[in-house]
Order: sequence, then structure tokens, then C-alpha cells
Amino acid sequence: MSDRLRVSRDGHVAVLIIDRPEKRNAMTAAMWAALPAALADLADDPAVRVLMVTGNGPSFCAGADISDLLSGSDPTDPMADVRRDNLAAQAALREFPKPTIAMIRGHCIGGGVEIATCCDLRFTDPTGVFGVTPAKVGIVYTPASTKALIDLVGPSMTKYLLFSGELIDAPTALRTGLVDRVVPAEHLEPEVRRLADVLASRSALTQRSTKEVVAALTSGGDGLAEAARWYPETILSGELAEGVTAFAERRPPRFRWSS
Repeated sequence: MSDRLRVSRDGHVAVLIIDRPEKRNAMTAAMWAALPAALADLADDPAVRVLMVTGNGPSFCAGADISDLLSGSDPTDPMADVRRDNLAAQAALREFPKPTIAMIRGHCIGGGVEIATCCDLRFTDPTGVFGVTPAKVGIVYTPASTKALIDLVGPSMTKYLLFSGELIDAPTALRTGLVDRVVPAEHLEPEVRRLADVLASRSALTQRSTKEVVAALTSGGDGLAEAARWYPETILSGELAEGVTAFAERRPPRFRWSS
């Protein structure tokens, strides 16, 4: 793993920290390249049930390090290498099999928005500032990143963000659907951790199947095949029996299924 990506653990919750505060946590080419392996380790760890993603210091992530954009080996497309690693990192986060929450403070720009939109949920405090800025440097935004924006904010707001490169504040991000909640700064981390603990206590089977069905539905499928694959597992795993028994006994369920 890049030494600029750190992981901490607290019970069943893992925290992936983008750790380059002197550059507002801008992602270097090496950081994009290292992210899939870091996520794979966490995905394979049965003790990890929820992943939080955040930045070290007052910023979440100010985007890709612009000094890497022209450093590729192909003179006709010098961004090809970093684009490949960026898309692989996004896919690894989007396909992470457990719930993911982006905890955002300050700058969430460009590649920072890409990271945030690949998470399942996005919480920010009032300092959050959001923007997608390829129009400022003449970049063709990738279809995968464009679709992630469309899924959250719709076609018109996606065009506004990409056409203008203008920044929006936390209330606007909330109103347009780019984030799910705006939480007072002093309560942001406690509230995200509270939710992470709640998610860690719920059925991982339900969460995994939900992620697959939602992904299918938002990609133009009907989700039927994905759901049908999971239906027998509710019985085979014992999750449904435990949930029903716990409800009848008025106690918290002790789910044991792990993705």
C-alpha cells in the first residue's frame, strides 16, 4: 500500500485515510495504483463489516495530483496510465462488498468527488466544498465517473458541474443529492461512527445483496438474477432464522454471515 493511504480499525469498522494533508490529500498516480490492493485486503477480512473513507486534516481530497496528468508513456495520450489506475481504483471502491461511508470535510474536488461517489453513503460537515473541474484543464471526463454523477444528481446538474467547474457548498450538495447528510463539524465523526456501528450490527447478507441489486438496477438491469442468487442463502446461512428468533425474543440479532 502507498504510505499515503493508511488504514485503522475499530472493532468491525475499518477507516481508510487519504494521508497527504500538505497537498489537501490530492491523489498521486501511485496512490490511485495502490488503492485496489488496500481495498482487497479489507474486503477479504471477515472482521471488517463497514468501511469509512476520509482524509487526514481539514480536506477530504482535492483531486488528482495535476503533476501526474501528463506523465504517461504514450505521447498521444499521456493520461492513459493514470486514467487506467484511477478507473481501477474507482471500480474497486464501487464494488467493495461491504457498506462504505465517505466522511467529508473541506475540499472534495475532482478525484475526491470520484472517490466519494463510489462510496455507498456520503456525510459532510458545513466546510465541505465540492466541484468537478475537468473543464478547467481540458480533460475528457470518463463515462464511469460521469455516470456516477448522473446517478446521484441527475443529467442537468452533472452538466452544470462538468461544464462550469464551479464549486458548490455543502447545502447545495445536499439539495442536489451529491451528499446524504450535512452534520455539524463537531458531530460529524461521532455520527458517522455511530452509523457505521449500526451497519456493522445488521445483516451483512442483506447489505451485500442490496449492493448487487442496486448496482444492477442502476446499470439498466432488473436485478432479478442478482436477487434470485441470494434468496436461498437467507436459509442456508441461518441469517433469516436468527433474525426471526431474535425479533421474537426481543433481543439484538447475532448475525454471523460474512461476505
